[in-house]
Amino acid sequence: MSTKFNFEEISFQIIAYAGEAKGLAISAIGEAKKNNFEEAQNLLKKADESMIIAEKTHMDIISAEAAGETIDFKVLFMHAEDQLLTTQSIMLLAKEFIDLYKLVLKK
Repeated sequence: MSTKFNFEEISFQIIAYAGEAKGLAISAIGEAKKNNFEEAQNLLKKADESMIIAEKTHMDIISAEAAGETIDFKVLFMHAEDQLLTTQSIMLLAKEFIDLYKLVLKK
């Protein structure tokens, strides 16, 4: 069984939402550094919302393959996956940095 996926569209959607989330996470670190923890949390919430869209788009492909679909993906999709995974790591680190800034700046 084979479904035709528009990997260009899917890849750019993942890249766009993961990129947005990455930028928001980095901005959240900057806000925490300036002692603006409420804004940092707001930015992380927006980053999480963008990542949910990127991750769902990615999971649609993974689920299709797990269901037996033949997936012939492109290098652009691999780049999108790389952006997704990198952003997930950056978001985890952003949360840790914000917690660290809370500890350091309160002293």
